[in-house]
Amino acid sequence: MITVISPEYFNTIPWKNGLGSTTELAISPNSNLTDFDWRLSIATVANNGVFSDFSGYQRNLVLIEGNGLTLKHDSGQVDELSQLLDIAEFDGGWQTEGLLSEGTIKDFNIMVKQGCYQANVTTYSAKQVVTVNPKTCALCFAYSLSAQIQIMQGEHKLFAPSGSLCRIDNQACASDKDINLIGENMIVIELNKKSLSSVG
Repeated sequence: MITVISPEYFNTIPWKNGLGSTTELAISPNSNLTDFDWRLSIATVANNGVFSDFSGYQRNLVLIEGNGLTLKHDSGQVDELSQLLDIAEFDGGWQTEGLLSEGTIKDFNIMVKQGCYQANVTTYSAKQVVTVNPKTCALCFAYSLSAQIQIMQGEHKLFAPSGSLCRIDNQACASDKDINLIGENMIVIELNKKSLSSVG
């Protein structure tokens, strides 16, 4: 099943550390702020500071607006996000400090419970055709910063306006035909459950 979620259906919630708020685009069913299998959100960062503790979660963070952000982790890893659509992947349990390069930024966050889900996050600045195979990806999302996304499956065609979230629930799709996403300045997220044999 393919769904286009408009911004008016997004939820604004407080940060876990109480220092700001985030816009929640989508979250796994029967979840809350501290217990979920996966979550997609957008945050505005106006000041340097330490990120909320999300131990037990793997995080992907994409720069979507502003002049850059440096993430310094207590593991020793340093991530420099200097260009739009740059990605950082890190353990949510690390103590992470965010340092702004020049002014406020916005970031797109993808968090998945470790041992439960695997997230594959890819960004595309130039116009691309991205193929999603329903047989190999359980759940897929696409988000464009500045242009509509065209979604095609066989003869069926949908459009997701800029700033909307496209959700593809492949297990509920009536067809197993490949789905093509056509867009630019686009984030594509593929979520798959980890098998028991791969946990640990």
